[in-house]
Amino acid sequence: MGEKFSVAEVAALRNELLQGGLDSFQTAELLKMFLTGRGYGISPESALDAAGRIDGTGWDVESLHKELESLALVM
Repeated sequence: MGEKFSVAEVAALRNELLQGGLDSFQTAELLKMFLTGRGYGISPESALDAAGRIDGTGWDVESLHKELESLALVM
């Protein structure tokens, strides 16, 4: 099975997250918008948990990509 998101998509999201100065709730909302905009779902709780985990990675593209791939629920 292939990847759900391209490296370019994830890098663009990463840049948006870095430039935004967002708190964890805003980050969770941005993650939800990213996933739903591509036809995937995510629960609010999972998005908030992921926001905390992603923040701990230093916004590494590879870690963000892995996180998004594991979070994306087919709708």
